[in-house]
Amino acid sequence: MECTIKWVDGMSFRAETGSGHLINMDGAPDAGGRNLAPRPMELMLAGAGGCTAFDVVLILKRGRQDIRDCAVRLEADRADTDPKVFTRIRFHYTVTGKNLKPESVERAIHLSAEKYCSASIMLGKTAEITHEWTIVEAE
Repeated sequence: MECTIKWVDGMSFRAETGSGHLINMDGAPDAGGRNLAPRPMELMLAGAGGCTAFDVVLILKRGRQDIRDCAVRLEADRADTDPKVFTRIRFHYTVTGKNLKPESVERAIHLSAEKYCSASIMLGKTAEITHEWTIVEAE
C-alpha cells in the first residue's frame, strides 16, 4: 500500500492513493488553513468508520442476513496536549434489514472490532473504544 501527499498551498494538501484516488485535506483557519477539506485526523476517524462498516455489511451478507443499510456514527475525544492522539472513540452502528438476528449483528460488530478492522484495532492502541448498535426493521 502506498500514498503520496503533495502540498497544494497554504495548509492544503492532496493525497493520491496507491489505487489512484485523490483526497484533499486542509487545516483549520486558526492553523493557517481555509477549511476547504477534512483535517487529516478526521480522515483517520472516517477510515476507521468505513473499515468497520465494510466488515459488518460483508459479514452479515455472508451470514445470509437481509441487510439493507448500515451507518456508523463515530465520536472521538483527543488528548489535550501533543501528540493529540485519540483517547476515546465511540462507535454507534445503525443496521437496517429484514428480520435481522440481533446475535448476528452483535457477532459481526465483534468480529470487526476484534479481528478484521485494522484501522480501529490500530486506533485502539491509544484510545478506549466502545461499540453500540441499533437494529432498524426495514419496511
